[in-house]
This record gives sequence, C-alpha cells and structure tokens, in this order.
Amino acid sequence: MTPEEVLARLDAPLSLRRRVGYLALAFTALTASALIGLLWATEPGLPMRTNVAFAVLVAIGLCWAAFGGWAVTRRTPLFARDRVVAGWLGVGAWLAFSVGALVITLVRHQFEPWLLGVVLVLGVVAAVHLRAARRARAALLLRRNALAGPATGDE
Repeated sequence: MTPEEVLARLDAPLSLRRRVGYLALAFTALTASALIGLLWATEPGLPMRTNVAFAVLVAIGLCWAAFGGWAVTRRTPLFARDRVVAGWLGVGAWLAFSVGALVITLVRHQFEPWLLGVVLVLGVVAAVHLRAARRARAALLLRRNALAGPATGDE
C-alpha cells in the first residue's frame, strides 16, 4: 500500500458500522435515561440519596446519548478522538459512582468490602480504556503526520 493510499484511509470518516453502533448507543442511552426518569417521576417520597442516584444515572445516560450523537454527526476523520472522549466519559461515570458510594458509605457508617472491590475494578477498567484510546489516537496522529509531512498539525 502506498503512502497516499494509507493517508486516504486515515482521512476517511467513520464507517457505516461505527455510525450504526454510535446511533444504537445514543438511542439506548436516551431510552435508559427516559425509563429511569419515568421511574423517578412516578415514585413519590423517595429518600434524598435515591433522588441523587436517579439524577446521576439520568445525567450519565444523557452524556452517553450526547456522545453518540456527536460521533454520528462528525463528517471529518476522528483519528480515535471518539475513543478518547468515550474513555473520559467512562472515567467521569466511574468518578460519579465512586463519590456516590463513598458518601452513602459515610452516611450509613457501614463499610462494605465488596463495594471497594467494585469501585477499584471499575476504576482500573476505565483507566485502561482511556489509556488505550489516548495511545491509539497518538499513534494515528503520528502516522498521519509522518505520511502527510510537517504541514499537517494536530486537530
């Protein structure tokens, strides 16, 4: 494959398969947020921590839906930017879950060892995915810049 062919493949927008996947993600996240919102709206007298948990879950779902919509509407090559954004969303969701778990644990004055394990495992998974996404993006940008020459900068 010639450098021009490789550069043309790198400059291609998202494939149909990826677009359909991101569209499915957006609709699934919107549906989940709507169902959680409906459950939240139809249950009067919930404790404050349950209201906060529902609000956080709806917000996380809306963030993923917005991400899916953003990825589908991009007409330019993303060079794995979508993976980096998804990685940061995963870290943000993990952080929200971790803070919520910590607050509930402190309020209840009960330490749950299994909860610490879940928080740690989810944190490691989120961090590993973010690192892999950032490395993939860096490799693609490095390859693009090497093929295109010094005139093309980072996006």
